[in-house]
Amino acid sequence: MQRTRNGRLAQTSNGASGAGVSNPRARQRALAIGIVGGDEEGDPLAELKELLRTAGVATAGEAVQQRETPDPDRYLGRGKLVELKAQIETCDANLVACDDELAPRQERNLETALGVPVVDRTAVILDIFADHAHSAEGKLQVELAQLEYNLARMRGLWTHLERLGGGIGTRGPGESQIETDRRLARDRIAALRRRLERQQRNRGVMRAQRDRSSLPRVALAGYTNAGKSTLLNAITGAEVGVGDRLFHTLDPTTRSVELSGRDYLLTDTVGFIEKLPHQLVEAFKATLEETILADLILHVVDVSASEERCLADIRAVDEVLEEIGAGEGPRLLVLNKADLLDPEERSEVLLRHPGAVLVSALGGEGLDRLRERIEGAFEDTLEDVELLIPYADGARLHELHEVAGDLYREDRSDGVLVRAKVPRAELHRFEDLTVAA
Repeated sequence: MQRTRNGRLAQTSNGASGAGVSNPRARQRALAIGIVGGDEEGDPLAELKELLRTAGVATAGEAVQQRETPDPDRYLGRGKLVELKAQIETCDANLVACDDELAPRQERNLETALGVPVVDRTAVILDIFADHAHSAEGKLQVELAQLEYNLARMRGLWTHLERLGGGIGTRGPGESQIETDRRLARDRIAALRRRLERQQRNRGVMRAQRDRSSLPRVALAGYTNAGKSTLLNAITGAEVGVGDRLFHTLDPTTRSVELSGRDYLLTDTVGFIEKLPHQLVEAFKATLEETILADLILHVVDVSASEERCLADIRAVDEVLEEIGAGEGPRLLVLNKADLLDPEERSEVLLRHPGAVLVSALGGEGLDRLRERIEGAFEDTLEDVELLIPYADGARLHELHEVAGDLYREDRSDGVLVRAKVPRAELHRFEDLTVAA
C-alpha cells in the first residue's frame, strides 16, 4: 500500500505483480460483522478491524449477534439480516466483512440478502498477504492459498454458458464453463505445488549447510505486530524492514549474531493471529518449518496490550505451533515493548509471567539479559573439553573456533592446548585431539 495525495491508501505495484492476485477492495467502506458467545471481553471485532485497516479498507460500522453457532445458510439470523441491511444504508457501507470463514453458500446467501459484496476473514488476510509478499516463494504461497480458497466458490458465475455446445448439431458431451475453470484452477494448483516443492528442496540445501556448521538456531515466533522484526534488528544489527501493520513480514529472514564468541542463527518468521485459516498454515508450511527446526523459539509478546489481549495472543500462537508440530520445542517468553509500561506495570507483568524476559526492542532495554538467556538455553548442550592441536594443524583450531566460540588457549612446545565448550553433537570431530586425563 502507498498513500496518495489525498491521504488515502492505494494499491502498490508490488501487491499485484507476480502472484496473479491483487487487492480490489482498497478504499472501500466495510461493515464488520461477527458472532459472540457472550463470554468475550473487550472488542470482539478488534482484530478484524485491524485486518481491514491493514488491507486499506475503512470500517464504517460494526454489528455482532450473540448465538452459540453461526446459521449454516446465512451465518446470521433472518431478523439480524434485516437490521444489517438498514445499517448498511445508514453508515454508507459498500462491503460487509465477516469475522469468521464463510462457507460458499453462506457467502452467496448473505450477498443476496444484503445487496452488497461479502468477504470473510480469510479473504481479507489473503489480500494482505498478496500485498506484503515480496519473495518468489512468498508470492507462490499466496497464489496457492488464494486458488484453493476460491476453488470451492466457483459456482453460479457462468450459468448463462451452461454448455459450450448447444442446439441442433452441436449437442455432445461438452464441458460446462465452471468445470473448465475448476480444471484450470486445479492444474494451476498442481503446478504451484510442484514449484513450491522445488523451492522447499532448495531451502533444504541451505538448511543442510547450516546444519553442517552446527550453529544454534533460534526462531522468533509470536502474534503479528508484536515487534519480532524490530527485535531481530536490535539483536543482530540487521536492517530488516519493519512496519506498524499486521503481517508486515511474510518471508523468513535469517541473520547471524555473535554471543560470547559463538555464532547463532536468528530467524524472523511470519506472525500469527487468532483463527489463522488452515489453508494459510498449509500454504506457508515451508516458511513455518523454520520454527519447527529451531533449537529454541523466542515467543515474542506485545506486553503493552491488556492482560486479556496478551493471554489471547499467547494462546493463538501456542495453537499454531501445536498445529505445525513445534509445540514441544524449547521456548522462551519475551515480553516486548517494555518502554510503554510504567515501573508498577513492569513488576505486575513479571509476576504474572515468571521466567519471561522483559525487553524493549526499540529502546534496547533488557537485550543483554535476553542474550544471556539465549546462551543459557544452550548451556546444557555443551561439554567442557581439553584438546591439544598441533601447530601444523591450524585449520582444526579455526574449525574449533567456529563451533565453540570463545576458548582458552595455551601455547606449548608440542602444540596449542585448548580448553573450550563444544556442542556434544560435534565432539566426534575432535576426538583425535582430546588430551588424555
